[in-house]
Amino acid sequence: MRIVKLSSHSLAFPSPEAALRDPNGLLAIGGDLSAPRLLAAYQRGIFPWYSPGEAILWWSPDPRAVLFPDERHLSRSFKRFLRGNPFRITLNHNFSAVIAACAERPLEGTWIGPEVQRAYLQLHQLGHAHSVEVWQGEQLVGGMYGVAQGALFCGESMFSRTDNASKCALMAFCQHFSAFGGELIDCQVLNAHTSRLGAREIPRRQFLQQLSYLQRRTLASECWMPQALPPQQVEPPSPTN
Repeated sequence: MRIVKLSSHSLAFPSPEAALRDPNGLLAIGGDLSAPRLLAAYQRGIFPWYSPGEAILWWSPDPRAVLFPDERHLSRSFKRFLRGNPFRITLNHNFSAVIAACAERPLEGTWIGPEVQRAYLQLHQLGHAHSVEVWQGEQLVGGMYGVAQGALFCGESMFSRTDNASKCALMAFCQHFSAFGGELIDCQVLNAHTSRLGAREIPRRQFLQQLSYLQRRTLASECWMPQALPPQQVEPPSPTN
């Protein structure tokens, strides 16, 4: 297999099944971060990830890390933390501040460069990308952002400036998203942080099947209106299946 170079004259992507095994999921190179191309990628289970100043790389890893909202896990220590209700959590109140803060994390590199920030801000302005903000007083201390695909949400990045802030962002979003009929959150690649919160791996083929079904589901517009999110329930609802 070889990496496909994208045409500047077409939004077509190769099949995710053609992605490399090493590095896992690398599928294509080139193209741009225009809104139509980004949306075409997400609709096919593909996302960009690359270093600023280098060619854009497009990925679709196998297996895929996902979080079913009703499977979210709250440790005993995190439940104790939540009972103190230390944060105020909002949706779509300051997308640009959230993505800028995600770009500042020194331990994870600087892949969210200015080009990426501009591209996702445009997706936000078009109503496709959304942010969760965690506030301590008037200070932004955590958050996350991603791209909606019907009843599936493609999580892109999160940040914390104080203990448990990104956890609170994700858990509050799970509760909100599920309440409006959201069924699956794409975490891309499993890591220790998301694994502790209930994320798990599924085969790419299964993920693509879920994506094809869930992206056709339309959630109520109220789901994405700027709003305060209710406090996270200490006990998540029991799975129905």
